[in-house]
Amino acid sequence: MALNLALIIYYYFLINFAQVLVRLRDYNKQNRHLIAQTAMFRKIIKQYFCLLFLITICVTTLSADIERLRCMWREDPTTTMVIGWDQVSGYDPLFYYSINEPIGTAFEGYATIRTPDRVIQTKGMNNHFVRLSNLSPDTRYFFKINDTKGSSKVYSFQTAPSSPYTRLSVIAGGDSRNHRAGRINANKLVGKLRPHFVLFGGDMTGGDNDKQWPLWFDDWQHTITPDGRLTPVIVTRGNHEYSNKTLIDLFDAKGIDLFYGFTFGTDLLRVYTLNSLIPSGGKQQKWLAKDLKQNRFVQWKTAQYHHTIRPHTRGKPEKNEQLINWATLFYKYQVQLVVESDAHVVKMTYPIKPSNGPDSYEGFARDDQKGTIYLGEGCWGAPLRAADDSKPWTRASGSFNQFKWLFVDRDGIEIRTVKTDGAEYVKAVNPHNIFTPPSKLNIWAPNGETTLYIRNKNVGTPANYGDFSGNLAARGNSSPMYIDNFATTIVEKDIEVTWQVKEEPLHLYYEVQRSLGNEKYTTIARMQGKSNVSDNNPVYQFRDGGLAVRSQGKYVKYRLKYKTSTGQTNYYHPPIPKLKGDGLESLPSSKQLKTDTNGRLQIKYQLAKDCAVSFQLFNSNRREIFNNQLIGQTPKNYLKSLDISQLPDGKYVLVVKADQEEIERFQVLKSK
Repeated sequence: MALNLALIIYYYFLINFAQVLVRLRDYNKQNRHLIAQTAMFRKIIKQYFCLLFLITICVTTLSADIERLRCMWREDPTTTMVIGWDQVSGYDPLFYYSINEPIGTAFEGYATIRTPDRVIQTKGMNNHFVRLSNLSPDTRYFFKINDTKGSSKVYSFQTAPSSPYTRLSVIAGGDSRNHRAGRINANKLVGKLRPHFVLFGGDMTGGDNDKQWPLWFDDWQHTITPDGRLTPVIVTRGNHEYSNKTLIDLFDAKGIDLFYGFTFGTDLLRVYTLNSLIPSGGKQQKWLAKDLKQNRFVQWKTAQYHHTIRPHTRGKPEKNEQLINWATLFYKYQVQLVVESDAHVVKMTYPIKPSNGPDSYEGFARDDQKGTIYLGEGCWGAPLRAADDSKPWTRASGSFNQFKWLFVDRDGIEIRTVKTDGAEYVKAVNPHNIFTPPSKLNIWAPNGETTLYIRNKNVGTPANYGDFSGNLAARGNSSPMYIDNFATTIVEKDIEVTWQVKEEPLHLYYEVQRSLGNEKYTTIARMQGKSNVSDNNPVYQFRDGGLAVRSQGKYVKYRLKYKTSTGQTNYYHPPIPKLKGDGLESLPSSKQLKTDTNGRLQIKYQLAKDCAVSFQLFNSNRREIFNNQLIGQTPKNYLKSLDISQLPDGKYVLVVKADQEEIERFQVLKSK
């Protein structure tokens, strides 16, 4: 519409300008002696030329007439993506995408071109879908759409991680209906929290019609971040979606029955989407039982569907058939978490199981060891109801606009309930640290608890994990462990990190940490040590998916954080660059240290600011022997004692760093 209006104005001024020129010509013939002296005409001509120039710019920099973007999955979320949009006008759209961020207008030169795979006019929109495949895991792709009207702005999406050690951020909720202010608040928070994906539990609109759906997608655009990032959505059918076809035509959902599952992180998380609006038994129940059995070794399993089995408001009916057909399978195959909608109230349960025993209530009983936690029940802006039907196994309930914010990794699941009103006051997360709640985010805290934890009983996380203390990690009375053959290699689009550990102690726990450019180190993978009685020299490998192309030319650094069962924490950095000779004789005599009779070093250094200090010791082959760290050091002169009595006699290099910047380097002579 804006384009057509601009063209009308453009032609209007062209016609009027032509008429003015004719009048000026006639006037010039009759009053030649006056025209040169008349400032009014010169002013008119200047105004027309300026106006025409501005309008010409507007018309010649037209944009493609696309609106209401969305992205979803039909297949593997690590290697595929579906992009949908409403082609408002124009035709012959071309979809350009690339892992390289556009610079100027050169994007089309190195992008891959696709045409829509599916086009369908429904619900007042001309829906176009591009189905992308063979993508790289955990990789950001940039795209734009060109049509006969021009070119769209640049957007982006990111595929899901394939590594089971990459943490996931997930938002789950449902029931937006037609209360636009409430759903816009929730949508804005999606954009500010930048989750890996959204689970939406149905009832997007109230009437499922041509008027309401375009408005719903207009509001969904608030989930797009200022830098153009789209968030994938996994949709569920609610009772206000009057047929399965609605979600198939608007979200390009796969299949005709709308129940399906996606796996994230190889074996980290399996997400089930079930359909409450078709029979819960029959083929849906058989499929669920079969799929749960096939994926029983996936670490975490969660499900979403619309109708709540046991609503926490009195005005909603019970769903006994879902209890029989689904909840029994959840318990049998250890589905740890379920998200329900429809009731328009808030709830969190204790872990529960289907039961008719003496301790049960309405068909469920608490089971803290093997039970399923149920969350819900809607409130993405739909009319709120009274939370007036709590159960003995209810942990907390309420009535307010909200969604659930989940963090999922090998160690456990963290659950937060985010109150979505007042979204405009909430800051956005750091794109490089999406797991720290931003300023002014309103997290519900029933009983004073903002976070509900589900612990992984199969992961033996060492005690006091996260302390910065300790010294050498040793295997009994044997030689100290050391990390060898640490290497980073580009493999196609990925960076592969490998290392070997010599004399690895039992029960070690590793974190692979990465720094991109000048960013702080962040953990990108976690894994348990492999050492056992017969093999204490294991080799490790981790592939940083897509980083070789996503780094955009930035310098990438990796390090290891490892912790022993005794609570000792150490860091391993790649070896220091090779110096002249063995790196020892180039140091002045003032930088030479000798151990005392007890095998200790006395180290002097000065700090100019608050920081963390690390001590890295390297042998003559530039192999790092250990890396100890002290945090919370204040500005002053220090004299620290370091015990290296367990090390063999010989020459070493000691490097002292403040916040990763080298401040001292010493030659060390260890002797008895």
